[in-house]
Amino acid sequence: MSATRTPVATGTPDRRARRLPRWSLPALGALGLVAAVTLPWLVNGYVIALAATALVMAVLAMSAQLLVGWAGLSPLGQAGYLVVGAYTAASVATLTNLGPVQLLAATAAGAIAAAVTGCLAVRARGIPFLMVTFGLGELVHAAANQWAPGGSEGTHTSPVVALPGLPAMVRPGWVYLYVLACTLVVGVAVAILVRTRFALLLRGIAAHEPRVQAAGHHTNRLLLAAYTIAGGIAGAAGALTIAVTRYVSPADAAMGVSALALAAALIGSGSMLGAGAGAVLLVAARDWASGLLGGHGPTLLGLCFLLLAYLPRLRQAGRTLRLSRRRT
Repeated sequence: MSATRTPVATGTPDRRARRLPRWSLPALGALGLVAAVTLPWLVNGYVIALAATALVMAVLAMSAQLLVGWAGLSPLGQAGYLVVGAYTAASVATLTNLGPVQLLAATAAGAIAAAVTGCLAVRARGIPFLMVTFGLGELVHAAANQWAPGGSEGTHTSPVVALPGLPAMVRPGWVYLYVLACTLVVGVAVAILVRTRFALLLRGIAAHEPRVQAAGHHTNRLLLAAYTIAGGIAGAAGALTIAVTRYVSPADAAMGVSALALAAALIGSGSMLGAGAGAVLLVAARDWASGLLGGHGPTLLGLCFLLLAYLPRLRQAGRTLRLSRRRT
């Protein structure tokens, strides 16, 4: 008995033919890295400072993405751990202005703060988790106003030194290159982390937590570990903030900063690279486009948030339209 074969429609392209070559992504990454490194020689000081700020927000977006894209939890208080790291780096700056030392100290402080507060946060899920993290961020904001050096006016620090023996980085171009190097280091570390069994367990919790519990895993401990790591990454972003602005204040723990990081993570759709790119786009919409639009950058940022909220529906509408066209 001969097997029947279903004829292949001539108008339907093969999916394998539409895939990009393997070398395309590394090539695009290399071109992007070259463009990022050469940026200080191509633009003015304002754009360089803006790019450095965008890189700081990209690191904070990676912190949020670890919880959003892998654990399925939406945090709204990551700016609080950024401020913990920033004030720690500012305190270390009174002893040494060596940037890597400040970065390590800020990362450790952010992780410790997240480990302490995460015991409360990881007991919640969904909207309650969002509100608990929002409350924790506001507590950090209030504590910084009351007890941090300088109070509500903040505190200034000296320029950062990249390596022992080098002069302090005063020019925006050198500060940008230092922040870029630190961002790449954090990105590589996160890329290694998300390829581990730990990251797979986090995805399992996001998909179906009872099944992971039935397999013998303590999900709250896994989520606490993820929350702690995310706090450490946010603390590293705080140290980079000190390197860029040489200033920290309680305003850096405002909800708007956490909301921007969360929005960038949602734009990334489960990708660390996408979250970083989303942070760059949002910072550009908020700051750079504000000058082009006569100070209406926040309006554009609000429109971006609305578009993000309706993006899933727009995608679904596009898929429905494509299916209807194929049927006709």
